[in-house]
Amino acid sequence: MFDLDEAIDFHCRTFGLVVTHREDNVEQGVSEAMLAPPDGSAEGAAVQLLAPLRPDSPIGAFLERSGPGLQQLAYRVDDVEAAAAALRQAGVRVLYERSRRGTAGSLINFAHPKDTGGVLVELVQPPASPVTE
Repeated sequence: MFDLDEAIDFHCRTFGLVVTHREDNVEQGVSEAMLAPPDGSAEGAAVQLLAPLRPDSPIGAFLERSGPGLQQLAYRVDDVEAAAAALRQAGVRVLYERSRRGTAGSLINFAHPKDTGGVLVELVQPPASPVTE
């Protein structure tokens, strides 16, 4: 099983990142941590580390099959439904008919990795106002 705390420690120690957000997303079956440079020098850029909350979650199946590594790339969008519609129109399969809840109250959807060179591409619409927990 993937050890999220160990991965967080590695990225913080090795790359000087700091944890900016951490939560369990039961609906998606993941425990997640967002990491970024401590000085904000990469505004908007972050590393998201994921670990399965249960073996049958999509991320659990991915890690079992592929091991740790780059699993997805996320793009921030203003309107996740419009971005998903544009992908569909371009012939790219989108995983969800309607967006779902993601990290910190964001709305998310995904482009199928078979249509994006093997990498899961996530569309992320941040919440209108930040969610605090």
